[in-house]
Amino acid sequence: MSSTRTAVVTGASSGIGAATARALAGDGWTVVCAARRQDRVEALAAEIGGVPAVLDVTDRASVQAFAAGLGEEVSLLVNNAGMALGQEPVAEADLDAWERMYATNVIGTTRVTQALLPRLIKAEGKIVFITSTAADTAYEGGAGYCGAKAAERMVAGAMRLELVDQPVTIHDVAPGMVRTDEFALNRYAGDADRAGAVYAGVAEPLVAEDVAETVRWIASLPRHVDVDRLTVRPRAQAAQHKVHRVLDPGRPS
Repeated sequence: MSSTRTAVVTGASSGIGAATARALAGDGWTVVCAARRQDRVEALAAEIGGVPAVLDVTDRASVQAFAAGLGEEVSLLVNNAGMALGQEPVAEADLDAWERMYATNVIGTTRVTQALLPRLIKAEGKIVFITSTAADTAYEGGAGYCGAKAAERMVAGAMRLELVDQPVTIHDVAPGMVRTDEFALNRYAGDADRAGAVYAGVAEPLVAEDVAETVRWIASLPRHVDVDRLTVRPRAQAAQHKVHRVLDPGRPS
């Protein structure tokens, strides 16, 4: 590992991003907690001894200001900022929502990566993309989100080829079903009943800390080790379309 231990985590205001920041801080990293919600990142940074940073990955000026305000040494970038919006069939899709998903998951992620890449190469560092098992295959109502996450995965894959002669490693962590406070709620525009139904009957979906642990492990590996793709699912989810649910008696399973 590089002697410099500064990590940048985007989307650090909640969920996987916040859990990852805590996990890395516990391993001695100085973590730059970056997200749009200033109060959240300030509270998290105060908790873990990190550095708060307001960042909107969809805004070019915000990314430029963020990069300019960082120190020269960055050894780890965790591209976690992203979102899922809606689950309508293609015929009824909200294309404005699709644009927001692509702007965040694909364009925003790439913009931050471009801005920090010279520092990461200099530090012989690591870039971790938090993609999704949604990138593996299409499912009904998932065209927009599956497409955005698949495109993000292609960014990671192309970079691994393009930078094969450079001292930087590219990692793709693809979580399956993860229950967090906001992911499904945001997807269904605040509809708590629809959000809760995603996890109905699943005894132990993953939690944010489970995914954070995989990032912490990758960050601890020697610099020559490249985990191309790590898929992590709960035991109850054998595949994107196959989830074991135990529902209340009298309800269909």
